Formats: sequence, structure tokens, C-alpha cells
Amino acid sequence: MTAAATGAAPKRPWQRRWSLQTRLMVTVVGIVALTLVASAIGLATIIGSVLTSNVDTSVEASTRQLKLYDTYVGRVLDADQVLSETNSLPVGYALVVTGPTGDITAATLDEDDGVMPLTSQQSDEFLAGADSAGATTVEITGLGAYRVVSWQAGPLTGVAGLSLAQLNATIAQLVTTIVLVTSGGLLLLSAAIAVVINRSFRPLRIVAATAQRVAAQPLARGEVTISERVPASETDEDDEIGRVGAALNTLLDHVDSSLVARHRNEERMRSFVADASHELRTPLASIRGYSELSLRALSAGMPNTEATTISALERIQAQSLRMTSLVEDLLLLARLDEGQELVYGALDLSQLAVESVADARVAGADHEWVLDVPDQSVVVAADGSRITQVVANLLANARVHTPAGTSVTTSVRIDDGTAVLAVHDDGPGIDPAAADEIFERFSRADRSRARQTGGTGLGLSIARAIVSAHGGSLTVRSEPGSTTFELRLPARPADPDAT
Repeated sequence: MTAAATGAAPKRPWQRRWSLQTRLMVTVVGIVALTLVASAIGLATIIGSVLTSNVDTSVEASTRQLKLYDTYVGRVLDADQVLSETNSLPVGYALVVTGPTGDITAATLDEDDGVMPLTSQQSDEFLAGADSAGATTVEITGLGAYRVVSWQAGPLTGVAGLSLAQLNATIAQLVTTIVLVTSGGLLLLSAAIAVVINRSFRPLRIVAATAQRVAAQPLARGEVTISERVPASETDEDDEIGRVGAALNTLLDHVDSSLVARHRNEERMRSFVADASHELRTPLASIRGYSELSLRALSAGMPNTEATTISALERIQAQSLRMTSLVEDLLLLARLDEGQELVYGALDLSQLAVESVADARVAGADHEWVLDVPDQSVVVAADGSRITQVVANLLANARVHTPAGTSVTTSVRIDDGTAVLAVHDDGPGIDPAAADEIFERFSRADRSRARQTGGTGLGLSIARAIVSAHGGSLTVRSEPGSTTFELRLPARPADPDAT
């Protein structure tokens, strides 16, 4: 659905959300950049503080070695004389001397170790910036920044200072180096992160592409097969994105199976509707024909009208019962799906087998019926009428779908706490093509024979639904000459007081 269809204004380019890869890269590089910048500022601050402390120490040490008196004539020396006669003074050292009478002399050492007198303005700036509490930084006209300390020696007072030009140059060089190294490191880091994140997100892009291709397929109707899967190389269970790929493949497998089952059920439903239409059309046509015959006989006063009418009504009743049976089977399946139609009680499978085989002998005298039940009762908690319906269906199938003379054996046993009732015959077996579908609704192993016997393809489906509702299972094993239907239900000890 487009933005116009939803009434929302389209996003401008700068309003579009960044991709997850871009956001991760920006976040990681931003955090590292902030860390490096903070580290660089802290390092520069610490180094600057250390260098400034070294300058203060140098100024104080140099001032202590000054020769302020001419011992031969007993007078105060000028600042330029003091600097000229004092050895090992650093370049940029400045001295301002205030004599006992208030006269001021000032000089500094230039880069060529020459003594250069200071102007009165410069002297005043030195004196004004000095602080008796400790070293301070003063900006001197024409000379730049100085680190100055005040001193006193007898009747003399003054200020000594050292130029910060070299210190500032060192700090500038340090900052430049840090900026260059940090910038280069960030560029390398950005490139490395881009490569790592791009490779790490490759499986996720493959998963997204697979999901998009699946989403583009029409799945609403018809026979649909989803062949798209995430490559096995991208479904590593030890990796988070790999687990997403594996989960998507599992989901697609389930969806594909569901679509195949849906299509199969649709085909079976179409087949059942066709079969049911045929089954219903025949009795409806018979009912209509016999009713018209009776009406014509009555209106025309034909001989033997009463006998004709009675015969027609009997046929109408038989066809009505056939249609009712079909509708009741469908209704039973619907109720079993909803968990209804079961009334539990104690049921003895051994007794049920004896009674069901006795009924089968009457209906199928041309078959050989064998009974194998234990002496003790095999009791289960079940709906007796429904389990009886299941067993009767299994025996009827063995009778109807096997030739005369076939041996049918019904056995009951306890197998590891489970009650088992098996119906085995040595008939021709079930067609392998239909063996996997005989329990499905609307399925028939032999369509022509089913029609001949009036079947609707719901008998075994109803049987399995009944057994499943009891928490049991109904399975079949078949090969030429041996077919066994096995009914399993949770057994419970027989009540010794039961009569």
C-alpha cells in the first residue's frame, strides 16, 4: 500500500530511516571517536600541566642562582648585567629588578643568548602580572606569553619569567600529532567496521531476500510449492542470524506442507463432492421415479396399484436411509472434531471382540473368522458404542474388500500398558498408492468397489477420529497376503468386583 493510499505524506530523503548496518557503523564510529577525542583532550591537558610545572620549576631554579650584587663596589647590578654574568639561564628568561630607591631595570635573553633590555611598558606588564602567591601566566607585548614568579632578596624585589613559546609549540605539535593519529585511526576503524558489519549482515540480507521472494509468490489458490530456502551455509545454529535463517527454513517447510495438505484436501473435497453428488443423485432419482410411478398408478387406477405403491414406498425408504447414513457420517466427523459425541465408561475389549466377530460371521459366512483373546479381561476407559463402531468398521472392511475364503483374525492383547485390538487378514492387501491415504477423509482405496458397497469414503476416517478422541491410535500395515489394522488404547486394570 502506497503512502498516497494511506493518506500519509511521502517521506523526504533526509527523513528516511537509516539501515541497520548504517546505524551500527555510525554508532560504533561515533562512540570510538568520542572516546579518542576525550582521551586526546585529557592527554594534552595532562602533558600541558606537566610542562607548565617544569617551566615554573625552571624559573624558580634560575632565579635562585642570580648574582644581584657587585661585591667589589657594593652596588646593585642592572638586570642586563645580571643576565650577562649568570651562566646556564634558559633562552627566553626575563628579569625585572626593583632597587632600594625604586629604580627598575629589566632584560631578557633572546634566541641568540643575547641580552635584550625590556621597555618600560614590558617591565610594567611583568610587574603587574606577578602574583606573590605563585607562578602566573602573563601576556607581554611583543614577546608573547610568559610564566612569571615574584621574588625578593634583601632590599631588592622583582619578577622573573620564562617564555612559553617553546612550551606552546610543543603542545601544538602534540595536539597536531594526536589529531592526525586519531583521524587516521578513525578512518581505518571505519573501513574495518564497514567490512566486518557488511560481511556479518550478509546472511541477514540473504534471509530478507528469501522472505521477499516467498512473499511475492501467489499462495491463495491452486497447487503451490515454496521452493525458496535460505542456503544451508547461512543457517549456522551457533550464530544468531544463522538461527534466524534456520527458523525461516523451518517455517517455510511448515507452510509448504500446509499448502500441499490444503491443495490435497481441496482435491479430495472436490472428489468427495462429486462422489457425494453421485451417491445422492442416484437415490434422489430413485425416490423421484418411484414417487412418480406411484402417482401415475393411483391416478390411472392401474391394476395391482396397492402392491406397486407399497414396493415404491419401500424403495423410497431404502434410498432415504442411504442418504441419512451419509449425512450422519458427516455430522459425526464434525462433532468429533469439536470434542463431542463421547460418553466414557469401562469397556472390555475381549468381550467386544467376541461379540463383533460373532456378528461378522453372520454377515460373512464365506470368510474364515478366527478369534484370539486372552482369558482375562482387557479393560479400557472408552465410549463403548463408538469403539464398537470402529471394530465393526474394521471387520466389515476385511469382509467386503477381500475375496471369499479369506481368513480374518481378531486378536486382543496388552502391550506395555496399552490395550491392542488387531484385525488381520491374508487377503490381497491394500494398493500401495492408496495405503498412505486410506485414513484421510473422502478417500477410497477402491472407488468402484466402494460404490458397489455403498461406501462414502468416510468409514476409516471416522474410525481414526474416534480413536484419536480417546487418546489412542489406529494404524495399518499391509503387503500382499497380509494386512493388519491395529487399534491401541490406554489400558486400565480390570475391576475384580465387576460382575
